[in-house]
Amino acid sequence: MARVLVVSLNYRTPEMTLRSLRAALGALDGVEADVVCVDNDSGDGSFEAIRDAVEAEGLDVRVIQSGHNGGFGAGNNVGIAARMADGSAPDYVYLLNSDAFPAPGAIAALVRHMEAHPDTGIAGSRIVGEDGEPHWTAFRFPSVASELEGAARLGPISRMLEAHRVPLGVPEATRPVDWLAGASMMIRQSLLDRIGGFDETFFLYFEETDLCLRAARAGHGTHYVCESEVMHIGSVSTGMRRWQRVPGFWLDSRWHYFSKNHGRAYAMAATAAHVAGGLLWRLRVLLQKKPPADPAHFLRDLVKHDLNAMLRPLPATAGPQRREDHARV
Repeated sequence: MARVLVVSLNYRTPEMTLRSLRAALGALDGVEADVVCVDNDSGDGSFEAIRDAVEAEGLDVRVIQSGHNGGFGAGNNVGIAARMADGSAPDYVYLLNSDAFPAPGAIAALVRHMEAHPDTGIAGSRIVGEDGEPHWTAFRFPSVASELEGAARLGPISRMLEAHRVPLGVPEATRPVDWLAGASMMIRQSLLDRIGGFDETFFLYFEETDLCLRAARAGHGTHYVCESEVMHIGSVSTGMRRWQRVPGFWLDSRWHYFSKNHGRAYAMAATAAHVAGGLLWRLRVLLQKKPPADPAHFLRDLVKHDLNAMLRPLPATAGPQRREDHARV
């Protein structure tokens, strides 16, 4: 039987994390699994609260401390490195957001899919909200064309660049995709052994996009699995829905994704395309009295950030990804 390491990452949401852990444990019927919860250096008593609740309730969960908040990827890497309780490697690593709740059978469905499709490196669940409505979590890889399309929000441009749009909508059937949001993600351990874990240069955002791209370049696809359903609240730890201005770590991650995987010239072309599309959208806002769709000063912050990044020395890519997968320039 395939063995699964379930990794849950907490950052200052202990009650939500415990609720997610209970759901995960309830969804493990028929799955040989160990569960590890990583507190990502919350510093607010989360670690102690989760540890004490796990002990009091007799939950079969290891609770560990990252010791340093290096972001989403770095925290999950700590969990991945924890391995099974006996020190051996699992067959699969299942990453579950602290605000995500697997339905019964959801984890087993991902295992069955991976077992039936040995070339698949990563598989993700159908994600729904608290109201049962499906979320858009299946995507194409970002590109220069997609930056223009997404920023312009203009029908003729979107129709012309339909094949480059990043969101794929909600797939009606299990299918290959470029990348998936990481709320519920099963990863083949042999793939991690080959390409390494998350690139820790990403503090937050784009890390799962990068991981799926590296998997694809190593010959392992990513699949959206409709038979696995997980309820996800979303943005609980990050506060993304309340952003008044785009934080620097999002800009850092976007730049690193493009420059690492496609080179700096391509990254600047992507930024130029986004600015061109953004200016078209702002003209529509002015002429058609549409409400703004971006946080305040977004284009200005994007241009300033990326011009500064272009002039900085090339960074070393943070581990533990394998060195042969480092930046292409």
